[in-house]
Amino acid sequence: MNESGFCIRAATVSDAQAIAVLTHEEMGYDAAPALVAMQLARCMVSPSDCVLVAEMDGAVVGFIHACDYRLLYAPPMKNIMGIAVASAHRRRGIGRALLDAVERWARASGASGVRLVSGAQRVEAHLFYRSCGYCGDRQQVNLKKLF
Repeated sequence: MNESGFCIRAATVSDAQAIAVLTHEEMGYDAAPALVAMQLARCMVSPSDCVLVAEMDGAVVGFIHACDYRLLYAPPMKNIMGIAVASAHRRRGIGRALLDAVERWARASGASGVRLVSGAQRVEAHLFYRSCGYCGDRQQVNLKKLF
């Protein structure tokens, strides 16, 4: 536990409900806790994934998920797939601590860096990421085809 009263630890399947709530409330994605638990269990045994939570007073108040990002034309990196901190617990260093922990994992695994994609409307999040040393101004369109 740090001086701000939270700790960063590896996620466990028992964190699935809290992660599902954070995913919904802070990111706007509806994810059933059962799906989160199944995906979390898979990530926990994968050396390509890192899922961490921020815990304060016994409650999960934030999480981050990162995984391998491999391209044929660039050195390996890690990709942040999701990061969220409960709005009531922001501005306490939790988001920065989650990013720092993923960056340590990335360095230890030999990655050349960490990347993330953030929705265009999340202006405050962009300011936060830039304050943590992330840069870039590439505009992209995110397309998907679901089956």
